[in-house]
Amino acid sequence: MTRIDRYIARLMATPLASTLILAAMLLLLDKMRRLFDFVIREGGPVGVVWRMLANTIPEYMSLGVPIGLMLGTLFAFRRLALSSELDVLRALGWSYGRLLRVPYMYAVGLALVNLLIVGFVQPYSHYAYEGLRYELRSGALGASIKVGEFTKLGKKDTLRIERSANGGRDLSGVFVHAEGSDGKTYAVTAESGSFFATDDPDTIIFRLHNGVLVNNAPSFKTPRVLSFTSHDLPIALPKVEDFRRRGGTANEELTVPELVRVGHSANTPLKERLQSRAEFHFRLVEVAIMFLMPLLSVALAVPPKRSSSALGVFLSIVMIVTYHKINEYASAVAALGKINPIIALWVPFLFFSALIWWMYHTLAHKPGGQPIGALERGFEKLAANIGRWFRPARRQGARA
Repeated sequence: MTRIDRYIARLMATPLASTLILAAMLLLLDKMRRLFDFVIREGGPVGVVWRMLANTIPEYMSLGVPIGLMLGTLFAFRRLALSSELDVLRALGWSYGRLLRVPYMYAVGLALVNLLIVGFVQPYSHYAYEGLRYELRSGALGASIKVGEFTKLGKKDTLRIERSANGGRDLSGVFVHAEGSDGKTYAVTAESGSFFATDDPDTIIFRLHNGVLVNNAPSFKTPRVLSFTSHDLPIALPKVEDFRRRGGTANEELTVPELVRVGHSANTPLKERLQSRAEFHFRLVEVAIMFLMPLLSVALAVPPKRSSSALGVFLSIVMIVTYHKINEYASAVAALGKINPIIALWVPFLFFSALIWWMYHTLAHKPGGQPIGALERGFEKLAANIGRWFRPARRQGARA
């Protein structure tokens, strides 16, 4: 690796890493808000939000890695172009193909990382995320008791708390109603109470202070009333069914080898085979696009002479996100069996590849070639027209 290669590698490293981190943070912030709403609505512990966010990182990284590679290469070559260093390198005999050696080193390494993420890490993180959602909905994580509301503990136990203090450890204004399997019922009111764990993980003790217990049964002529200063009330926790096996209903939870096995298994229903094949080709296309990012970045990084327009930066993000959405739609259609997944996913890839190659060829092999020159000129005219619209208003304001 020459000194110029190392220079290009340093130029790419900072924007690549910063873009990757920034994209992941922005996506996680939006997801965090929705997760907080979901956890609070389900009455679960707030700490589970961080566990759920950690399991969404691989999903966002699978899109953030190609965006980071694209913008890292784009900003590096844009800096070379604006500082005229690119013209000097070209004059010294460095072709665009030679200058792309370092970006393709990054592309190969990041493509392997992305394959590891989408092929093996993301399926397990998606399964863990869905498992946490199930535990929140079922109460296995310990749903919180909302003050002033009736809370169901199991199918036959109801609890209401007037006030809570000391982080929920001290409860006051307690009401408990429960039904036994033999028809017995009891209702308890108490001034205060606290929960205590027992050796049995399916049972907790609710220690009540200064209250009244009303016990009734079909064999009792009248309900029995008991006043107490301290009473331990055992409460059976609801039994939670085990979460489904990984990949039971979602092909996103299967690794690449498992997708291949399910997609070609004669014992698998046709619907599952179609979904597995669509998911397999979707992941391969998402990895294959990594090798086109350096060509696209260079084609959009070099602005026209005497121009510092950042249109290429905007256009690059629009193109990669649009292509990702097209892949998602094509995968969904292929999973329904309406079209072969090879045609649905690889034909758009070929069209996108042809477009990128044309843009790169125009820049690299045609004298004065500028693949987005027409768009640059159009935006310049639009900006000039907008400036003329506002210029008279500024002049009138100055005269006044």
